[in-house]
Amino acid sequence: MKGRKPQPTALRILHGNPSEKRLPQHEPDPQGDLYAAPAWLSDEQRESWVYAIEHSPARLLKCLDRGVLATWVCAEAAHKEAAQHVAAEGTVIVCEDKGVRIQNPYLRVMTKQAEIMMRSAQLLGFAPAVRPRIEIADAADPEARRGDELDRLLDQRPNIN
Repeated sequence: MKGRKPQPTALRILHGNPSEKRLPQHEPDPQGDLYAAPAWLSDEQRESWVYAIEHSPARLLKCLDRGVLATWVCAEAAHKEAAQHVAAEGTVIVCEDKGVRIQNPYLRVMTKQAEIMMRSAQLLGFAPAVRPRIEIADAADPEARRGDELDRLLDQRPNIN
């Protein structure tokens, strides 16, 4: 879509709707907090999933955000693998066929995965520039924090130390 991204309705209400545009009447309100990782994730990706769930603000991630978080997790794993190859081989390598120096192909993979991670992080509210815009009601209320479900999932994760 062309143009500026629409401002969330909650922010428009908070600011008093200065443009006086009609507010959406049936804006979706996703339900269910996100906890469990998809079964198809690798152990390393599952570890990143748990890290993201543990360190994101309580009740921020909803079940509907599962695909975006899975994209972020997969991009992070691919980025890490590519970064390890670049660290071991360097940014410039010698092409075996012709003997000429070329840019390490893993550098391009690393860069692309970083772009995917950054876009996903903004959508999920992980980026520092996005966090000030997020407000979650009753975040200080201990009853509103993650419940027994998260504790149960964290207790089931494999010990990787």
